[in-house]
Amino acid sequence: MTRKPLLSLFPTLLLSAAVLAAGCAKKEEPAAAPAAEPAATPAEPAAAAPATPSPEAPAGAKVFFVDLKDGAEVSSPLVVKFGIEGIEIAPAGDEKPGTGHHHLIIDAELSPPDAPVPANEHYIHFGKGQTETTLTLTPGPHTLQLAFANYLHVPFNPPLASDKITVIVK
Repeated sequence: MTRKPLLSLFPTLLLSAAVLAAGCAKKEEPAAAPAAEPAATPAEPAAAAPATPSPEAPAGAKVFFVDLKDGAEVSSPLVVKFGIEGIEIAPAGDEKPGTGHHHLIIDAELSPPDAPVPANEHYIHFGKGQTETTLTLTPGPHTLQLAFANYLHVPFNPPLASDKITVIVK
């Protein structure tokens, strides 16, 4: 076996070090897009992720507001309680058939049935299985609707949603 002098290996070592350094270099993340201005009119759901099959809703399952009626005059902050019948609550990520969690839709429309519910100021997720929240709303009318979705935030088919109600904040 012949030995090469150490100096003759220098170009190979230099090239190997450059390749290794390039592979370990921290990559720059693209700058985040600026936040959108709040909508002045009821929000439409944003363009959603690719279609995801909706889970079948259990027969007779219902989602509703507890102690909050359409046209109610309320003060802010407002405690909103969520009710269900015929289905169980489980946290997001818990893949248990026949279960799901609440989403509160404020001043917006139901999201498409074949994509996860968006997450923004109009679509509030309760993925830990919460059954109530306290809302701070500006004075005036606001629409509220509950939507129940599976562990991936995908709505059931047919949709498990409450009636859309309007509350007037004093």
